[in-house]
This record gives sequence, C-alpha cells and structure tokens, in this order.
Amino acid sequence: MSTEAIPVTIARGDGIGPEIMDATLEILQASGANLAFEEIQIGESVYKRGIMNGMEPSAWESLRRTKVFLKAPITTPQGGGYKSLNVTIRGALGLFANIRPCVSYHPFVNTKHPQMDVVIVRENEEDLYAGIEYRQTQGVTQAVKLISRPGSEKIIRYAFEYARANHRRKVTAFVKDNIMKISDGLFHRVFDEIAAEYPEIEAETMIIDIGAARLADTPEHFDVIVTLNLYGDIISDIAAQITGSVGLAGSSNIGDQCAMFEAIHGSAPTIAGKGIANPSGLILASVMMLVHIGQAEAAEKIHNAWLKMIEDGIHTVDIFKRGVSKARVGTRDFAANLIDRLGERPTTLTPASYPVDVKATLTGFALKEVVPADKRLVGVDVFLDHRGGNGDELAAKVQPLVGDGLKLAMISNRGQKVWPEGVGETFCTDHWRLRVMGEGKDAPVQPGRIAELLGRLGEGGFDVVQTASLYTYDGAPGFSLAQGQ
Repeated sequence: MSTEAIPVTIARGDGIGPEIMDATLEILQASGANLAFEEIQIGESVYKRGIMNGMEPSAWESLRRTKVFLKAPITTPQGGGYKSLNVTIRGALGLFANIRPCVSYHPFVNTKHPQMDVVIVRENEEDLYAGIEYRQTQGVTQAVKLISRPGSEKIIRYAFEYARANHRRKVTAFVKDNIMKISDGLFHRVFDEIAAEYPEIEAETMIIDIGAARLADTPEHFDVIVTLNLYGDIISDIAAQITGSVGLAGSSNIGDQCAMFEAIHGSAPTIAGKGIANPSGLILASVMMLVHIGQAEAAEKIHNAWLKMIEDGIHTVDIFKRGVSKARVGTRDFAANLIDRLGERPTTLTPASYPVDVKATLTGFALKEVVPADKRLVGVDVFLDHRGGNGDELAAKVQPLVGDGLKLAMISNRGQKVWPEGVGETFCTDHWRLRVMGEGKDAPVQPGRIAELLGRLGEGGFDVVQTASLYTYDGAPGFSLAQGQ
C-alpha cells in the first residue's frame, strides 16, 4: 500500500446521508485504508441558497484536485427548475460509466433469486438524461434523445474490459432498436463491432422490455449488462430490489479523469436522525472506491467483514427477518460490528477478491476512427403549432406554399402519418410535422430553398416551432419514417 494518503472529496448529503457517511468513514479509517478526506457542502441547503445545481463553485475545485468523490445521498427540492446534482456532476466531469453490482446474499437476506450476481454497466452522459426538453405547443412537449458513437463505444468497451478484468463470462446489451432504429440501432451496431474483439466473452443483445422481464424473473441468466442511460437507471433499481434490498447496493461513476462513488438509494428523509438507516450501500460504494484507487487489500478487508456480518445475522431493520437474523442493530452499531470483524472472511457467502490496479485498463480508450460519409441535405421536417382540421385540410393549405424544387411528402401528428392516405380515426393534437423533400429521389436541396419555405409558411400564418434537416449518409437516410409510412 502506498505510503502517501490518497485525497478523497466527501459530502455528507441530506436526510440519512450524514449518518451513513459517519459510519462509512469510521470503517474506512479502521480498515487501514490510506486516505485523506476533504469535505464539501452539497444538496438541499445549497439549492435553497439559489444555486440551481446544488453545489457551491468552490466544491468543483476540490473535485478537480482529488478526482475521487465519495458522496452520500442528497435531497433535490421539488419544482423550481432545480437540476439533478448527479446528472450535472456526471456530465461535467465526464463520468461516462455507472457501475452497479447487484448480488443476492441468500440465505441471509430474503430474496426469490438466490443465485443472482449481475453487474449493470449504464451509459451515464447522454440519452434522454441530457435533459434537452421543449414545450412545443399548448399541448405537446418534447424530450430529445441523443446517442453518440463515441459515447456508445466508451461504455460498451468498458463493459467488456470490466468483464475481462473480473473474470465474467458474458455481456448482454439492452436496446429498443426494433422501434428506435437509428438511435438504439447505433448502440446495437457498436456493441456488435466491439464484441467481436472479445471472442472469449459471450455477447448477446436483448430488447429492453423482454430483457427487463427476464432480469426480474431469471436474473441468473445474466452476468454483465450494458445499456443506455434511461434503461440502465430503471433496470439497476429492479436488479437491486430483487436481490433483497435497494439499501444494500453501492455504485461507481467512472470517467477518464475523475470518479464518484455513492449508494443507489435516496436520502430517505422520513427516517433521518433515527439512527436506523442501513449504511451498506455507501460502505460497498467505498469498497468500489478503494479498488479504483488501487487499495484492493483494504477493499477486500471491508467487504469480507461486511459479508461475515451479514452471515452472522447482524442486520438493520430493512433486512431483519426473524429466524434468520440474530440481532437488529442501528447505523452506529452496524459500523461497530463490522469493524470488530475486520480481518475475518465469510464461510458461506463467496469471499470478496479484487484485481489489483485495473484502473488503467478500464478508461482512456482510443476511439475508433470513423471515415466521414457522403452527407447530403435532401429535405426538412417542419413542425407546426396548428389547431383544427385534419391532414388533408392542412395539406391543401400548405402545398401552395411549398415552392419550386420541393414537394410535400408527408404530414404526421405525434409521429403517426395523417397525410397522404391517413386514417380518419387517428387522434390529432396541435403538433404537426410537415416532411418536405427535394423533387426526385434523393434530390439534393439547397439550404436557401428551405429558408424561403419557412418564410412563406410564416407569411401564410403558420406557426413554425421547430425544423429538422434531413440528410442521407452515403445514400442511406439519416431519418426515420413516420408510423404508417
């Protein structure tokens, strides 16, 4: 172990956060982990001072200096435009990978899935969690889903490297590319490309809905799951819950430069101050932190003591079960009992064992060089705030305004084609999409023609709320069809 203490930024958070952080710090210090702590203030009190992301500017200086963040849960005030602190930190510091091990501790923690040992690797920076939203009309809102090749490549390669370093047998990707063929389709294609580089690891892809159902029913089918941000957020809570308790799960957020470690549960304000909170999630997050910074010996010592205590039936109220548990303890006694077992190992549960210094293999990946495609502008989608009528009536009003060199190809409402040959039963809102293309198949369109079209629509009294340019890439359309096309 290095003689120089590793600096770590800590935040005690809100609700039960200060209690479980105190317990975790006591355990870290007792384990012999070589750490130097810097404390920052985040969360509800900072939000209420008018700082919309919940973190003082000075806190960023500590994170940039230490590059390691152990964070207790916080409370985000409802309403008022407050931004998620976690999303802000992940994006600002490039924490592209969220890792959530979900393990059953049968027979000591009640679960229907005694063989479960699944790691969720969740993309952390993009997807709908980029938070790009708009109110388009009186009755329609929009959220933009962004999936990038570099983002997909980094998280998928991380999943395979994690599997290799931890002797895992399989990586499964969860996507929904039967519907979102372009965005989720990109993630699927990159997964197939990268999987081919790891022939010793089994690779499979599942549609997210059946994948989530299989995870809830037969989690032993899975080993490492890699997926997009929103899907990963949902399935990681499902996976943690079916192990027996969300309160037992820790997580890491890993980037090329910085890393953040936290429990996956919230601040639980209803039990704050009662001394009954289970600190396990933050303790196991701190174990992940120790592995990340190269202190695997201390990580194994804490994790094995925790496993031994679970075997011994020393449980907090959330996992206490008569006939299995031997003693019900509060937060402080939980920490004290764990400290007493440092140096011991479990006899029924599998002892923890961590690879030494794997950090270098899990980050800083060289991204694949992509040859630029032949990109051509072939049309535009124009979104209107327009009330009344149907697709045929709107087409009759718009077509005279389209102009030379362009043609009205389609009108949709909420993604459903309503012209030409729409279905009369389709319910329409005030949000319409005009698809205007160049005349002739894949005919290039001059940007000036689109500007002129928008001018004519404005002069005609139409309220244009958004436009989206339509491109082909090496002749393949870079845009989806409407439902019904």
